[in-house]
Amino acid sequence: MLRPWQVSLSERIDPARDVPIYMQIIQALIRDIERQRLISGTYLPSSRELAAVLGVNRKTVVLAYEDLIAQGWLTSAGTRGTMVSAFLPGPTSKRADSGNAVSVGSIAISYRYTAAPERPLALPAGRGLKLDEGAPDGRLFPAELLSRAYRAATHRASRENGFQYRDPRGSPLLRESIASMLRSQRGLTVTAENICITRGSQNGIFLAAQVLLRPGDAVIVEDLTYEPAVAAFRALGATVVPVPLDDDGIDVAAVEQACRRQAVRALFLTPHHQFPTTVSLRPERRLKLLELARQFGFAIIEDDYDHEFHFESQPLLPMAAYAPRQVLYVGSLSKLLLPALRIGYVAAPEPVIDALAHGVSLTDGMGNSLTEDVAADLIESGELRRHARKVWKIYARRRTAFAAAVDGALAGIADYRLPDGGLAFWLRFDADLDGIERRAAAMGLRFATSRSFMASDDAPRGLRIGFASLTEQEADTAIATLAQAALDS
Repeated sequence: MLRPWQVSLSERIDPARDVPIYMQIIQALIRDIERQRLISGTYLPSSRELAAVLGVNRKTVVLAYEDLIAQGWLTSAGTRGTMVSAFLPGPTSKRADSGNAVSVGSIAISYRYTAAPERPLALPAGRGLKLDEGAPDGRLFPAELLSRAYRAATHRASRENGFQYRDPRGSPLLRESIASMLRSQRGLTVTAENICITRGSQNGIFLAAQVLLRPGDAVIVEDLTYEPAVAAFRALGATVVPVPLDDDGIDVAAVEQACRRQAVRALFLTPHHQFPTTVSLRPERRLKLLELARQFGFAIIEDDYDHEFHFESQPLLPMAAYAPRQVLYVGSLSKLLLPALRIGYVAAPEPVIDALAHGVSLTDGMGNSLTEDVAADLIESGELRRHARKVWKIYARRRTAFAAAVDGALAGIADYRLPDGGLAFWLRFDADLDGIERRAAAMGLRFATSRSFMASDDAPRGLRIGFASLTEQEADTAIATLAQAALDS
């Protein structure tokens, strides 16, 4: 004979699910206890009775009961049977959170949380041709070279007890390698003590903002800029102040006006190849910005995300090369190596590096020393430089072919200025861009929309389309699709 509690688990037990039956029984009983449908002291049906009701093997129910007894949810009363533990909380007159629960799928969330934005910062996986914003072509990096580097780093770490927790600033080998690269190729006066390794440049931007900004602080950005950086600043409670830019970069006069209106703590820039427009910030504007930084006491976060790929004149030195006290220099090995390795870095004065390392300790602990040592080996062996020379030639050809394809398919529809460097084009459309984006997405293209680059509602609009990760055939397909979407408008 069944106990007073009326069995209703059958509606929750589904043999087709990939969760074992005994675990489904456990979960269902816990839910009934949590909802106080089953209260302390309530006797459950015998294992034989419940098995008959649910249509399962008795041993399955026995296993579920034994597990719940071991966890403390149930208590064995000997010959009297199994009951809900007497040590569980009793019923309350009203659940305090009952009016605040939010249903997400099949789960009711009863606590407050910050929901994800309606527009994701990264393109989700899906079908169709993905157009990135300037990523390298990972297919060009030799997989065997990477495998050998990992094997060598693994054996060395095993010999030297290198699998332990370590300095949150990053692998000493990689910090020294990056410092040497920055000294010899970019003119920065840095040592390993001025380097903190991060999980890509976005992590570096967030850590830099974390040590510079407090809630309510103002940070200046260009009105066309890198959306994840803006999201990071806002997540930290900062006030984002967009200023205009033109064909020579950020409007310096507008920066000065913003500084006179309010206390500015930081300025975020991509001066080498402005994101998303690709223009280089002119030297006289760089010097004026540094003068303003000294005058008004703000820091410059210089995101040099693709310094290595310049196709025309000699690239300008980073601002950090001649103003290390004013600039936190953020870089990445993603364009040279692979984005999937997630290796970025920040170069800054030593006290700032210590603060950044504390941020790493809070959010990541120590990074990935094995992967960092692999990157150091590839730099020190010269393999990274050889790979860079090889892909530079490929990307230069793809850049030329991409421009020709745009000229052929988008003539009269889109305008652009051939970028001196970087791995993407900035396309400006003389048509209904919202409509083009909708139709192109429906036709199988996945890309960041024009509004994702806009820090202000009145910023100019365009699409940033990476060319380096596309073969010429893929690029032709993408541009032809954009052209068709424009013609259908």
